[in-house]
Amino acid sequence: MIIYNVTINIEDTVHNEWLSWMQETHIPDMIATGKFSHARMVKVLDDEALGGTTYSVQYTTDSKATLQRYYEEDAPRLREDALKRFADKFVAFRTELELISEH
Repeated sequence: MIIYNVTINIEDTVHNEWLSWMQETHIPDMIATGKFSHARMVKVLDDEALGGTTYSVQYTTDSKATLQRYYEEDAPRLREDALKRFADKFVAFRTELELISEH
């Protein structure tokens, strides 16, 4: 199992609009690609030196090959939508994680 983790710091000025868009539009659009079985959104509780609020969204997929297909077939369109809506109001970085075990 592969977890595609996206960590986002969003400015306070658009926080509520962004949070609604993530939950009502973006995450469902990611799941609708058929490449992820589910997603989990968590708030980072660290004190923010940058300001804003930080979230981690973890999308679960079956393999690295499926994630690669997402990058090729869906990522440009879905990332562009976020940039159009929120332009310079967020910073994001992505991490690929491989699940080793659950206890």
